[in-house]
Amino acid sequence: MYDLKPQHPFFIGIDSDGCIFDTMEIKQKECFTPNTIKYWGLQGVSKYAREACEFVNLYSPSRGINRFPALVEELEWTASRPEVQARGVKIVVPQVLKDWIARESKLGNPTLIAEVERTHDPDLQKTLDWSLAINRAVEDMVYGVPPFPLVRESLQKMQGKADVLCVSQTPNEALIREWQEHDLAQYVTEICGQEFGTKKEVMMNASKFAPNHALMIGDAPGDFKAAQPNNALFYPINPGAEEASWERFYNEALDKFFNGTFAGAYQQMLLDEFNKYLPVNPPWLS
Repeated sequence: MYDLKPQHPFFIGIDSDGCIFDTMEIKQKECFTPNTIKYWGLQGVSKYAREACEFVNLYSPSRGINRFPALVEELEWTASRPEVQARGVKIVVPQVLKDWIARESKLGNPTLIAEVERTHDPDLQKTLDWSLAINRAVEDMVYGVPPFPLVRESLQKMQGKADVLCVSQTPNEALIREWQEHDLAQYVTEICGQEFGTKKEVMMNASKFAPNHALMIGDAPGDFKAAQPNNALFYPINPGAEEASWERFYNEALDKFFNGTFAGAYQQMLLDEFNKYLPVNPPWLS
């Protein structure tokens, strides 16, 4: 876990994909989903697999979670559909993958490589091949995606008042590449990707600050869950309304955070609004 040495009165953790950059759609639809269909033998039910992948990663409360538990959800949703069962396509979620996810705190390629080398398990090897293929696709496909409007100005407004961390479950090499491409790395103390541990673990740094002096900015329920046990406030970037969210943050919410009027009714109003954006049930169950 990254051990922050506080330099300012306030702390702000910020997610990256779908929050700083409008990269969730292109990464999931062009990089993750095609490789999930390819490596997990879903060609015969690609339509349903694609719907499951997009629901889990973009349009449900699981949005933004680590790729490995997301994969389990995607396979389980796809396997549960009557249309898939009618086609006789057998989808098996490897128990060895579930077991590794349950006991590993740093879910990333480095720890998966070590597990493959230790066990030589073919299902874990396939998972690693899938994950590495996604990284290659992201590197090849995802570039030239600027930050949302008013992100840069918001980061500049934090300078001198807050210690700022990027808190993400994206691999560090991709995060560093994207933040440096748009000259944003200068505004954060550290870029903490999946290799640093879970978002909850990185957000433990919030405990080093006074009450109501720590904030998490994110676009997914997992970001809120990382903030809550660490006594950090939460500002949501609403999926599909990112520009409006950043406009409100820059013009209103950041000032409220710094002047001590963010907690309470204002925070609750933001949460009530955010919870309407990501339904629990997929559209095919409607």
